[in-house]
Amino acid sequence: MGEGNHLAPVATTAVASNRPQNRVLMFVGGTAVVLIAGLVVMQTFRSQPGQAAESAGTAKLGTTAAKPNLARVGKDSVTYDMVAEECVARYGKEVLDDLINRMLILQACEAADVSVSEEEVTAEVGRIAKRFNLDPQAWYQMLEAERNITPMQYRQSVIWPMLALKKLAGQQVDLTEEEMNKAFVRNYGPRVKARLILLDNPRRARECWEQAAQNPDTFEKLAQDFSIDPNSRALGGTIPPIPRYSGNDALETAAFKLKEGEISGLIELQSGRYAILKCEGRTEQVVSTIDEVRDSLYEELMEAKTQEAVAKVFENIKKTTQIDNYLTQTSTGPNRAFSGAAAGGIQQTSGQGASGRTGVRPATATAPRATTPQ
Repeated sequence: MGEGNHLAPVATTAVASNRPQNRVLMFVGGTAVVLIAGLVVMQTFRSQPGQAAESAGTAKLGTTAAKPNLARVGKDSVTYDMVAEECVARYGKEVLDDLINRMLILQACEAADVSVSEEEVTAEVGRIAKRFNLDPQAWYQMLEAERNITPMQYRQSVIWPMLALKKLAGQQVDLTEEEMNKAFVRNYGPRVKARLILLDNPRRARECWEQAAQNPDTFEKLAQDFSIDPNSRALGGTIPPIPRYSGNDALETAAFKLKEGEISGLIELQSGRYAILKCEGRTEQVVSTIDEVRDSLYEELMEAKTQEAVAKVFENIKKTTQIDNYLTQTSTGPNRAFSGAAAGGIQQTSGQGASGRTGVRPATATAPRATTPQ
């Protein structure tokens, strides 16, 4: 493992709250579970010279030190292997996926002579915390309370992979003035206030549109009775104001043609669904010129485009690296390098004939990204 690419464990901060929340990418909840299960699976990582374990008396990963008993109940001992086996059975897939993803990125970094230091990780944590007017310690505490993520997990499985992938993406991020202008209109330009009826049956959509066109005052009741969108239906079809360049061209085009009180035609969306709009006016433009918000807009767009570039780099790494997962009996990558006999065989899901490549169910792996509490 290249110097600086492996982070020593970081002291965690005890937080009383442990509410079940949405998990951040590639994590398994619970500090103790990760540490114990990680000790089992992380044997696969190559040892890092000069980085001893933080706790006194704990052997470095990758060594063959004797495994201690972890508890005694009456006359019986609870052995390390008993706990490890239980952890792997319960959480092994999540922990293994995390380690596979980090190892993929680490190998790509070594091939490209890229490294990420602990100082860079610490600086990035500080930068993110500052955006929320918090110091790093308070930020760690918030993550642990809201997302059940320890500082070690956050540094090793979110921040380090993200910084590494950003470096691997290199100069792939580019931003044009046209993109800046579109983002300005999208974020700060006028929007159409509207109610929406969403339907998934063309005949019913036509009937509903005819009723709305004949009597626009019934639009709210029609939305409550027929719309398949549960959020807006409960509000009589009320939706957030529609901006330009938000990603749904058909809906935007129809919305910005309407005057207050008008009913749109039947709008066929890309999803195969149908929308009917009733215009209720326009919002006022919040900011008059792009120069007033250029710096913050540039930072926002660069972050978004960097995330896109990072995702592409990570997907390419996965496609070009053979991964044989014995735990889930799956294999991904450019070719099938083994028979899977050691794990009882690899589960095939498809084939590609003459090419000789065998398709198998891929293991879950998602490009990591910096996380913020919801």
